[in-house]
Amino acid sequence: PQYLNLTNLKAQQAALSAQVSANPLLVGGLFFLLYVVVTALSLPGAALMTLVAGALFGLLGGTVLVSFASTLGATLAMLISRFLLRDWVQAKFSQRLGSIDQGIEREGASYLFALRLVPVFPFFLINLAMGLTKLPARTYWWVSQLGMLPGTLVFVNAGRELGQLDSLSGILSPGLL
Repeated sequence: PQYLNLTNLKAQQAALSAQVSANPLLVGGLFFLLYVVVTALSLPGAALMTLVAGALFGLLGGTVLVSFASTLGATLAMLISRFLLRDWVQAKFSQRLGSIDQGIEREGASYLFALRLVPVFPFFLINLAMGLTKLPARTYWWVSQLGMLPGTLVFVNAGRELGQLDSLSGILSPGLL
């Protein structure tokens, strides 16, 4: 918590920006790998990292980095759920999984697309739950890539305006939008 918060991010922004200016490819690559690990392991902090991407890499660079890193991480989380954690996920989230499984059976990839656009369920839960469905990994990848793009754009853009943010809820404030 002392590192993954908005106040600390704002305090470190100048130092991080200097690192990006000095080594853009290295820092971009490390950021990408860290983002993949955070999302693949369903660790907290992806929203804050998306803000960081906007602050450090701008709207276009941040969006490209986050879009591909989040999709790769989400797909890895789905595959981990499918092949390594199937029994645990089923036991832990069985109540919520029924509706997701029924939605995939009924509507296929469009159900996942809707879940990605309207974050009714936390993304980490979607990643884990989709591992228990029959949805192919390739379909999961491209649907997630498209479905998460609007939210990614909103958060990366908010990161560009980091100085105006007082909390993560300020991302959807009229001024930032």
